[in-house]
Amino acid sequence: MKLNQQLLQINRSFLICFIVSASLSAVFAQVLSNYESYLNTTFTIIFGYIVYFGIFSSLFYFDNKERYKTMKSNLIKKELRALLSSFGVGEIIYLGIRWPTLYYFLEIGIEPYIASLISEVIATACYMISVTISLRKTKTF
Repeated sequence: MKLNQQLLQINRSFLICFIVSASLSAVFAQVLSNYESYLNTTFTIIFGYIVYFGIFSSLFYFDNKERYKTMKSNLIKKELRALLSSFGVGEIIYLGIRWPTLYYFLEIGIEPYIASLISEVIATACYMISVTISLRKTKTF
């Protein structure tokens, strides 16, 4: 099987963002431990999204800046549309797993930082798998 450098680069960025976002989200969930589970879950996920996409957009920009300078604009638009649709599907899967699992873990009494880490690992694994499959199926990378 041929390794695709672009796909490896995106997955590297996913992992970096996951580590930072999961760590900070766990701390944030613990800080919100006195709130109702649904509020803790919602605010923790929003916080995680802000951290994740802030870092990911920077990494993606720096990883692809030179490559996009040499590409035609119509090819860049086509690739970005495919990326956004793949990420969109991944985000639906991520959120569909992350919110209920974090809420459930909080409801059964697991410490918020542990609940956040466990649900983040589960949801991010599903997210990475779905985005990778989607990018391969659309032949984006």
